[in-house]
Amino acid sequence: MAAFVTQPAPAFTAQAVVGEDFKTVRLHDYLGKNVVLFFYPLDFTFVCPTEIIAFDQKLEEFTKRNTQVLGVSIDSHFTHLAWNKTPRNEGGLGGVRYPLIADLTKSIAKDYGVLLPDNSVALRGLFLIDKKGVLRHMLVNDLPLGRSVDEALRLIDALTEFETVGEVCPANWKKGDATMKADPKGSKAYFSTVK
Repeated sequence: MAAFVTQPAPAFTAQAVVGEDFKTVRLHDYLGKNVVLFFYPLDFTFVCPTEIIAFDQKLEEFTKRNTQVLGVSIDSHFTHLAWNKTPRNEGGLGGVRYPLIADLTKSIAKDYGVLLPDNSVALRGLFLIDKKGVLRHMLVNDLPLGRSVDEALRLIDALTEFETVGEVCPANWKKGDATMKADPKGSKAYFSTVK
């Protein structure tokens, strides 16, 4: 099943590194939480550790939002472990705290539509999966373009706002900003306040 926004996220079961331990990770184990699932090309590379570490540095913010972060690449869990044990000042991860999933068969990357056509590596895909396992957002960057962790947090806030209040979040919405009713009459209250 291919990943498609508004549909159940493709399920998977895979080996992962969590700290210095190996663990079997199943997507369905996170039902009841939001999940930020992101793909990166390869361990021991250049843009990848900046993103992985940036997610780790904001992990408490994701936890406050009832959100599990999961990183995925086509490397083995053994390589993930070696990279996670490598100090950050040497290009390593220095002890990332969330699961790094091994996708040696490349089946997860294929299911999420991020595997390059030559089957070499996954693009920088980011997927927001809601508490019911439904894919709510997807973004895919080319290899040289790093992602914004703050944008991932903003999207979780927008999804939570919609689920809580039932109103939609306009462009560049941030927590605390006005939302709008998604109907011709109700939206006028929002539009009357913007220039």
